[in-house]
Amino acid sequence: MEINQTGDGSILEQLTGMKTGQRRGRLKIFIGYAPGAGKTCAMLKAAHEEQKEGTDVVGGFIETHARPDTLAMLEGLELVPPIKMSYEASVIPEFDLDRALQRSPELILLDDLAHANTAGCRHKKRYQDVEELLRAGIHVYTTINVQQIESLTDIVYSITGMTVQERIPDSVFDSADQVELVDIEPNDLIDRLHKGKIYRENADEQAIGQLFTQEKLTALREIALRNTASQLNRIAIQISEQAKKNDYDTKDHILVCLSSAASNKKVIRAAARMAEAFHGQFTALFVETPQTQKLTQKNKTELRDNLRLAEQMGANIATVYGEDVPGQIAEYAKTSRVSKIVLGRSPFKKRGYAKSNLVDKLTTLLPNIEIYIIPYTQPSFYKRLPLYARYPKLSLADTNKTIAILVVCTLIGIWFRYLGFLESNIITVYILGVLLSAIVTKGRVYSAVSSVMSVLVFNYFFTEPYYSLNAYEAGYPVTFLVMLAASFITSTLTMRVSEQARQSAQKAYRTEVLLETSRKLQQAKDSPAIIDEMARQMVKLLDRTVIFYSVQEGALSAPLIFPKEGSEVDPHTYTGSNERAVADWVLKNNKRAGATTDTFFGANCLYHAVRGGDTVFAVAAIVMEQEEPLEVFEKGLMIAMLGECALALEKEKLNEKQKEISMQIQQEHLRANLLRSISHDLRTPLTSISGNAGILVGNSGVLSEEQKKGLYTDIYDDSIWLIHLVENLLSISRIENGTLNLNFQAELMEEVISEALLHVNRNSEKHVIHTKLDDELLMARMDSRLIVQVLINIVDNAIKYTQQGSHITVSARQDGHRVIVEISDDGPGISEEAKARLFEMFYTANNIRGDGRRGLGLGLSLCKSIVNAHGGTIGVRDNVPKGTVFYFTLHAEEVNVHE
Repeated sequence: MEINQTGDGSILEQLTGMKTGQRRGRLKIFIGYAPGAGKTCAMLKAAHEEQKEGTDVVGGFIETHARPDTLAMLEGLELVPPIKMSYEASVIPEFDLDRALQRSPELILLDDLAHANTAGCRHKKRYQDVEELLRAGIHVYTTINVQQIESLTDIVYSITGMTVQERIPDSVFDSADQVELVDIEPNDLIDRLHKGKIYRENADEQAIGQLFTQEKLTALREIALRNTASQLNRIAIQISEQAKKNDYDTKDHILVCLSSAASNKKVIRAAARMAEAFHGQFTALFVETPQTQKLTQKNKTELRDNLRLAEQMGANIATVYGEDVPGQIAEYAKTSRVSKIVLGRSPFKKRGYAKSNLVDKLTTLLPNIEIYIIPYTQPSFYKRLPLYARYPKLSLADTNKTIAILVVCTLIGIWFRYLGFLESNIITVYILGVLLSAIVTKGRVYSAVSSVMSVLVFNYFFTEPYYSLNAYEAGYPVTFLVMLAASFITSTLTMRVSEQARQSAQKAYRTEVLLETSRKLQQAKDSPAIIDEMARQMVKLLDRTVIFYSVQEGALSAPLIFPKEGSEVDPHTYTGSNERAVADWVLKNNKRAGATTDTFFGANCLYHAVRGGDTVFAVAAIVMEQEEPLEVFEKGLMIAMLGECALALEKEKLNEKQKEISMQIQQEHLRANLLRSISHDLRTPLTSISGNAGILVGNSGVLSEEQKKGLYTDIYDDSIWLIHLVENLLSISRIENGTLNLNFQAELMEEVISEALLHVNRNSEKHVIHTKLDDELLMARMDSRLIVQVLINIVDNAIKYTQQGSHITVSARQDGHRVIVEISDDGPGISEEAKARLFEMFYTANNIRGDGRRGLGLGLSLCKSIVNAHGGTIGVRDNVPKGTVFYFTLHAEEVNVHE
């Protein structure tokens, strides 16, 4: 079977047309108690009524069974063409899920909800197709028989003697938004059968005879009525306001105990029915003991099936570790506030003075909790294993160790006898040998054999008559029994201590891995580092290749492959289009898929969503090809680790979002400052301009020429100030947006400084401005337009913040490959606190905001941006003996003289 053989396209094409972010569709189930009750016809009738109301209805897959009345009701309905699947040299029509998703009707009809899809389809079961349709926002009408509900399997078997193979989990039936019972009298149903309206002529007569009897149909009808009534009652409770006010702690908590027995399925179903009846919480508990590691492959498979069944029935899976099974169950029940425990009764009878059974111990430990026992009705399933199958196969190495220890003990005993030691000393040596054998070997069989052989060898070599199994003294049999009992008890206790040590080591390892994972995830600086640490921890735990897909803007990024040690990974095999499509499906549906699951089960990897609630932060893929399925311990630890990873990624996302919010707040704060400053700084010169212009317009004949010239000068100065303000704002905007294009040229510093001094504040006439150049031909690489703006801003600041008559010097000199430009004054200077913030946007020298006095505090910030864009530096220092020196650097250029 190949995963890409799903119709005419690959898995990648299967996902085309999937809709995300839509409201979940509604599910309506038409339920009957036997085939031929009229479920399909009732569904089609309801569909035609919806169609008359204007609903877009499509038939997804209708099982007509060639019945004329069913075929007639298909008239007027659009049908989705089935997909042809090849299976064992035959072609089987199946529901085309991808075409239905692409068609995206409002309502789709799907017969036989419990149908098992042919190998090669995306899902193993049709109810999984229905779940995907519902997640895509499509309403679904479907049909089912009551005997196809998982929790009713055992009840139906007790009535009909048959087990239906195609079943659905109770959680699927419980999720229905509406249930309609299609009822018919048993006599009428049998009459339809005899008229050939139910089965074709080649139908299984024996199977029909087992089901279609008055008594069995009546019993099945009662079950259907009762189950439908229970479902309707559950829906009514959910939508009632009173249910929302119920305290969670007042609900029943039903606990079912899991095991590797095939009969455990019946116990799980009974517990699920009980949880549904009491509307309580449902938990499935598995106690892992030292014997769990010794389960046969068949038992391990059965255990995984039972775990999967419990999950499908809506149970929360919990795992605890310990040798004392009743104690572990009791401890969990107390801490989790369990109200009812459901167990299975063992088919084996206790012999002799056997220990009290599990039920007796739990009754003693939990006197206030109700315990329900589910009897086994099929004891043939629970035959005891033959003796040879109860113990592991003998190991040659352990056998040699046992023999060697026995030989050494015998040699020591012979030496002790030669030295004249008592027989009790020799017995102690053999007991010590049994103890050592229990430590160095695996399995109780070696300890038991060592105990018996020690007694026999002691009798043979060290009791009279020597080298014979006979014993003359009457007390020897008692000695032998005591020796055997001591050896056996010692070996048993040693084995138990070894098992407990192994179990403690496993618990310690689990705790260590979780703590180490948590610590490393907390130390990770960003999301890529978190994923990297998580993947390495998973490779360390599982000893398998792990692949991670991070989620960026709602889509999967490129896969990151973390191979296990000593392995080579073919990227195409595990990250090709088909495998990538499975990861995409997990991202969109927030559910696991791939190998060992019922969705895309032909994939090479097992895919898990790293999720926090409904948000998927990443998708983890574990390579499963030619590998054993994950053990219960590994699976539980991996899920816990993925939960830690999700928390770390969620925290990182929240931190990033918090940074964005802080940045937005800061930007809003800057924008508010800018608006306040601009409103003030524009209003002041504009008011002056408009006032002076008004005087000139209204009083031009009265004013003298000198007065007019003064007003003209004021208007001009205010206009120039506004032009400089706008140029600063535009330059800052271009630099922040990255749209400022620099035109670098070799320029003479003398010309640039002269150009800048022509455009400085008109109050410069009240100061003494000098220029000082070490070389008249000094050149620098610059965009002269912007450097002129830098000089204007710095000189204007010097004019603004120094007293009239102060000296301002603009100098330039070459220092190696740099040109250093300095603007110094002999004003009051700048404090150390102000120097630290001088180049910040909106900061003014007197610490007053832009609306406190004229000046936005943009000039020096703009100067820093321009100088940095030129690859230079800018700074400020104190002048000696007083005042301030602003300086910045540019790249020097050589003067080329052409003759």
